[in-house]
Amino acid sequence: MTKKLNALASGILPFHEPGLDKALQEVIAQGNIQFASQHDQRTTEADLHFICVGTPQRAGSEAADTTYVFSAAKELAKWISKDAVVAGKSTVPVGTALALQQQMSKVAGFEVNLAWNPEFLREGTALEDSLNPDRIVIGTWNEHSAQVLRDVYKSITDTGTPFLELDVPTAELVKVSANAFLATKISFINAMAEIAEVSGADAVALAKAIGYDERIGNKFLRTGIGFGGGCLPKDIRGFMARAEELGVGSAVEFLKDVDAINLRRRDRVVELAKAELGDIANKKVTMLGISFKPDSDDLRDSPALEISQRLVALGARVVVHDPVALDALKTRDASLETEADVFEALRDADLVILGTEWRDYKELDPKQVADVVKVKTVIDGRNVLDVAKWQAAGFKVLALGRNIVNG
Repeated sequence: MTKKLNALASGILPFHEPGLDKALQEVIAQGNIQFASQHDQRTTEADLHFICVGTPQRAGSEAADTTYVFSAAKELAKWISKDAVVAGKSTVPVGTALALQQQMSKVAGFEVNLAWNPEFLREGTALEDSLNPDRIVIGTWNEHSAQVLRDVYKSITDTGTPFLELDVPTAELVKVSANAFLATKISFINAMAEIAEVSGADAVALAKAIGYDERIGNKFLRTGIGFGGGCLPKDIRGFMARAEELGVGSAVEFLKDVDAINLRRRDRVVELAKAELGDIANKKVTMLGISFKPDSDDLRDSPALEISQRLVALGARVVVHDPVALDALKTRDASLETEADVFEALRDADLVILGTEWRDYKELDPKQVADVVKVKTVIDGRNVLDVAKWQAAGFKVLALGRNIVNG
């Protein structure tokens, strides 16, 4: 912990997020941020506290693990002043805030001003999302908490950003329901891709056509190997688990299919790889991109990582290139080879798989790629390549949801 805190105090981040390192160094130079591993008098003097700890999927269960939230809140309650406001930002099961408020009040010896203020940050654009959010949501039990949060966000809301003041349970539900809706939208178009692949239809063109309907929209309506990361997968599972606890599991039972469709897209890539490689043992597969999304080095529930691991288990030799995530991968899975030079990673490949839609890969010259690979076959797991251009360079392009008829 001390090592990590010292690094942060020096302006060094333990993860990749565009622009955040520069912003951190600026506020350090201005004296506007400090780091500590223990509470002290500064905690007691603070007017507002944010709880931002993670809520991963509980081991052996689909439910969210709120242990870290309760631990942080309990410790904080020993130090806060009576007028201070505590704002939870973690994604939690609805009803958690009430239990937290009761726990904190018992520890503090007075009624703690707990509010809920969910975050809507996207990895890769988190800094921009913080400074220019599309909305700010707060849930409070008293006017004092609401006013403190209004004051904190005033410079942002003065520019026209919507500021929604809700009850606490609704504020808790906002983030998880938004993630559930987004996951459903992604899985819907991937379900259409399954149909397109066996019928000769083009799911990419389909997505464009239905996206013009203003009731649907085209954002996140793109076929591929599906979603991953530290939020969507565990949040929809935690949502289902909480609904079951509340006795209304049937209300979100459809999320089981959303999850299943998403995971089947990974299966599809493995099936295609096996079909193309034949005897997969010792065949070289180049995975372009290993993070779960571009502009991030996050490997949590990365579709590209799972596919790579499954191919290695089948006997393939998988060489991974990624613009920023190779160091994270080396500490995560030693069975996967890494190569920092994209063309060296591609050299003598029997199969190329595009797993993460980094701009670097969209801009690759297929003629140059053709000069170094052994077999001109690419699986476009994100539907970002110019198929005609790659085909003109001699490649067989297997783009999920299109150009695949009867597998």
